[in-house]
Amino acid sequence: MSLLPPEDEGDGVEVAWEDQQRINTFSKLNNRLTDIQDLLKIKNEEKEYYDDLSMELELADSDSEPILYKLGDSFFHLSVKDARKQLKGDLKRYEKEIEGLESKKGECETGMKDLKVQLYAKFGKQINLETGP
Repeated sequence: MSLLPPEDEGDGVEVAWEDQQRINTFSKLNNRLTDIQDLLKIKNEEKEYYDDLSMELELADSDSEPILYKLGDSFFHLSVKDARKQLKGDLKRYEKEIEGLESKKGECETGMKDLKVQLYAKFGKQINLETGP
């Protein structure tokens, strides 16, 4: 018994072991892509917070009291000058992390695109590889 409408049923192409491996690889890439996108969203938000903090520190008086700066799970008193230096390094680190994640995202998307072409060529409408809602 088939759940597909008669016009979409096709000729019942058999799924070979290699095809199943491609489907599994596509699924792994799709899951990895979702994880990377979630992580990218978090990293971009954190970088935005650091950008905002950078703007605030530019307006701060260098002779003012030390400020609390978060390093890991702890807060430390730093002078405005030292906080600016630390912030500059943190911003560079976030930019590198985001760049790396964007690269991995691109690799996943390319791999998924290639697998889609192969699998749709063999299975046509009998397989759904579309992601998202």
